[in-house]
Amino acid sequence: MAEPLIVDQSTAKDRAINCNPEVRDYVQASISDNTRRAYLSDLAHFLAWGGSIPAKDITVAEYLADHAETLAMSTLSRRVVSISKAHTSQGLPSPTRSDLIKATLRGIKRTHGKPQRLSSPLLVEDINNIMATLGNRSKGCRDKALLLIGFAGGFRRSELVSLNVSDIETVCQGMVITITHSKTDQQSKGRKIGIPYAGGRWCPVEALTDWLELAQIKDGAIFRPITRHGKITDQRLSSDAVSIIIKARVNAIGLNPANYSGHSLRAGLATNAAMAGVSSWKIRQQTGHASDAMLARYIRSGEMFIDNAAGTLL
Repeated sequence: MAEPLIVDQSTAKDRAINCNPEVRDYVQASISDNTRRAYLSDLAHFLAWGGSIPAKDITVAEYLADHAETLAMSTLSRRVVSISKAHTSQGLPSPTRSDLIKATLRGIKRTHGKPQRLSSPLLVEDINNIMATLGNRSKGCRDKALLLIGFAGGFRRSELVSLNVSDIETVCQGMVITITHSKTDQQSKGRKIGIPYAGGRWCPVEALTDWLELAQIKDGAIFRPITRHGKITDQRLSSDAVSIIIKARVNAIGLNPANYSGHSLRAGLATNAAMAGVSSWKIRQQTGHASDAMLARYIRSGEMFIDNAAGTLL
């Protein structure tokens, strides 16, 4: 079976399949590489199970039921989206829109659903403890800049590793970093983030400046892999590498690395800012969250004890 063309909009399909290569490339660019890889991986799993495209809703429902106890609810929901895309991208009606699929998902959630496990935020104290363990050699210098900039900007790991030297502007207050493309900015409108000089011991602006000078990086990717012999490569650090670095650094200060991930920097900024009484709209201005509802997922426990009802009584 030929691999289906998966695009963002089913209306683009008819023109894309038989169009010239340039148009087809633009259609494929309408979704990110990460999203496309996720779609194809999900579809491969469905086909390996015995599914096919086109599929009937009863087949998709049976697929969901077979994996209800082994896959997370979020994974199953994404599989449904991927199966739907595989149909609509070829002009086929999606079987996932039927009431049967909706009822099956509701039933699985009621039976096997559990709260999503969230990564622990890296708090200011954690950041300070980690900084104290990092030396001035290449990996320590890079990780210092990576963690401090990631925390101060509330960046997603994909945003961090996508940063180029040309995205940085030095101003009297610190740095202005331009995020040219992100998960919530599929149109590449761009977003500017201010990173101020810090008054404490660890300054993200100075840390990034030190890293660029040590690595002699004048252009291209800012954060790069370093070999075991200490050689700084010309490649771009991967998103997965950010998680690996965070886990290694929290492990070094005695925290359980299983509780932390690439989201811990972003969650850490939101949580610490909430604990300090920063308004939600100012936090969103830094993190780029579209709404307070989305931001609330990242504020782990920052407001749990602020104006706590029991605290005013006991």
